[in-house]
Amino acid sequence: MRKTLWMLAMVSIATLGSMIVTESGSVFAQTRATVQQVPKFRAEGSWPKLPSQWVMALVASTWNDDQDHLWVLQRPGTLSDEEKSRAAPPVLEFDADGNFVQGWGGPGAGFDWPQAEHGIHVDPQGFVWVGGNAEEDQILKFTRDGEFVMQIGKPGQMKTNADTENLYRPADMFVHGPTNELFVADGYGNKRVIVFDADTGAFKRMWGAFGNVPSDDPPAPGEPIGPDGAPQFRPPVHAVKVSTDGLVYVGDRGGRRVQIFTLDGQFVDQVFIGRECHAPDCGNGTTAAGLAFSPDTAQRYLYVANRSQAQIMVFDRETLEYLDAFGSWGSDAGQFGTLHHMSVDSQGNLYSAEVTPLKPENRRVQKFTLTGFVPLPMVR
Repeated sequence: MRKTLWMLAMVSIATLGSMIVTESGSVFAQTRATVQQVPKFRAEGSWPKLPSQWVMALVASTWNDDQDHLWVLQRPGTLSDEEKSRAAPPVLEFDADGNFVQGWGGPGAGFDWPQAEHGIHVDPQGFVWVGGNAEEDQILKFTRDGEFVMQIGKPGQMKTNADTENLYRPADMFVHGPTNELFVADGYGNKRVIVFDADTGAFKRMWGAFGNVPSDDPPAPGEPIGPDGAPQFRPPVHAVKVSTDGLVYVGDRGGRRVQIFTLDGQFVDQVFIGRECHAPDCGNGTTAAGLAFSPDTAQRYLYVANRSQAQIMVFDRETLEYLDAFGSWGSDAGQFGTLHHMSVDSQGNLYSAEVTPLKPENRRVQKFTLTGFVPLPMVR
C-alpha cells in the first residue's frame, strides 16, 4: 500500500537542477521539483493504547523509529497532585498498532533529568535522545531500554550563545546518520543551531539565523523587521530536522518561519509560516513548532506544525510552495489544543503532540492516517 501511494504521488513531477557553493568551497547539488499532487489524511484522534493504570500528561514530542514504533515524550510533572500517583513514565514506546511496549525515564544516578521534558529522537543506531526546556536543562542519550549513555550540557552553568559545552533550554535534536552528528535547536534561551559528535558529545560548529554568529542581545523594543525577517532567530528555536539530501531545516517558532541550511550552516532559503499571526489575536503569535518530512526517498513533502494557528501545513519541500493545511483549535479528532512537535512513519502517517495545560482531552498523541493523494488545482 505504501509503495502504491507514493508511486501515485510521484506522477507528473518536473525537475531541474541548481547548485549551491558552500563557504568551504564544496559544491552542493540541489534538485528542484514541482509537485502536482498533495497528500490527504484521515484524523484518527487520540491513538496509542496507554495501560489503564496510567494517565497521560502534556505530550511534548513524538518520534517514529525504523520499526515504525512510536516514541512519546510527556511531562508527568504537569499533572495535578491527585493524578501524579497515576502518571505514566516520561518516555513511552508503542508498536506500529499502538500497543504499549515499554515506559521509562525520570531522575536517576549519573545524569540530570530535564526539569521540563521537551524533545525526543531515536537515531539511526537506535539510541534515544531526550531534551528539556527548563532553565537548567540539557540533552541525554540512552539505549532504547533506558540505560544512560551520555549527557551534553550541565545545570548551574553560565549559558550563552558562545558556550560550546552547555545548552540553554534546548528544544529539539536530530542525529544525521551519514556524518554521525547531533543537530540541536538551542532553543528557548539561546538562539542557535549547535552541532555535536553523536558518539563523544564533542562540539563541532554552530550558527544563528541566515548563518550569522548567534547573539545574546535581545531585539530592541519596536525593532523594525524587514521583508526577510529578523537577523537572528527569535526564541524559541523550536525544531530541527536534516533531510536525506543533507539540508538542515530549522523551525524558528518566534520568527514565524522555517530556515534551511547546508550541513555546514550556510543559509539556503526560508519560508514564512503564518507571518500575519500576532498575539494576542492569534495565540501567543508563534508558529513553526514542529517539522517532518514525507517518507519517500526524495522526501517531497515538508510538514510544519503551526502552533498558534492550530494547523499542520504541507509544502513542496524543494520549492517551498505552500500546498495545503488541515486542523483547527479544539479537542475533537483532527483539532489541536496547543500543537507542538510531530513525526511521520514509513507509511506516511503523521503523529502530533499537544501541550494544552488545562484540558485532559488534549493530553494526547493524534494519528493522521495517509489516505492517498489528490491533484492540485491548476490555479492556486
